[in-house]
Amino acid sequence: MKYQIIVDSCSDIDADYLDGSEIGLRIVPLKINVGDKEYVDEQGVDIEEMLKNLKTPKIKSSSACPAPESFLKEFDKAEYTFVVTITQKLSGCYNSAMLAKNEYKSSSHVHVIDSMAVSGTEILIVDKLVELINSKLDFETIVSEIEKFRDNCTLFFVLQKFDNLVNNGRMSKIAGLIASTISLKPICKAVDGEIKIIKKIIGSKQLFPKLAMMIKDVLKGDKERKIIISHCNGEKEAEELKINLEKICDAKNIKIIPMKALTSYYALEKGIIVCF
Repeated sequence: MKYQIIVDSCSDIDADYLDGSEIGLRIVPLKINVGDKEYVDEQGVDIEEMLKNLKTPKIKSSSACPAPESFLKEFDKAEYTFVVTITQKLSGCYNSAMLAKNEYKSSSHVHVIDSMAVSGTEILIVDKLVELINSKLDFETIVSEIEKFRDNCTLFFVLQKFDNLVNNGRMSKIAGLIASTISLKPICKAVDGEIKIIKKIIGSKQLFPKLAMMIKDVLKGDKERKIIISHCNGEKEAEELKINLEKICDAKNIKIIPMKALTSYYALEKGIIVCF
């Protein structure tokens, strides 16, 4: 195999996503510990049980990134490898992948991409990599082009609960307190790989219309831009956002996907992430 793409499980991508392609796809899972129970974020993991256990009062929970070996052992399966990870501001995945690259005998044939985000942004990067590889560009050109593409990706999200982001140090306690105020519905954004509250909406009725207007400002009339909405048990909310994007942005290319375990752990129920 000439090319392969490795992603971490925070991508929310399905294992068969590139089936039928000459490009390999491998998913390296993260782990979630809830009390004495470990959930490996791979196919078959019981996300509903994990979410239920997280509601247990005073139970401790945490997430863990994969070791460098988890990436290193995959590199020999292709001549060239691209690794796409969750933002290094939220996880050690990027550092693990870089350590693996630096240990690899053909390190110049491996490129690690910090998505600067999570979930659908990783999928968008995968899609762009496939496009660039199929265009028969050389490895160095693909590296240059994919970094430019990453820099133009945008991620917004709205959550009902911020508990695990705050408790695991992914969000400041002050921001978490603001976000948890019942009457306020914050719209958050990935800014340089970090979580920022950029707008606070009073009540939920105007939440998705306001978010759609903010996305419209970024799209600047690009109706064909691919948009990925991921959700944790929030299909109704995801559909509502999709309708608003179609109406307000005239968006034509919207995909809704369920979150896997790691993203669900941080977004919690009814959490919505939109990437484009």
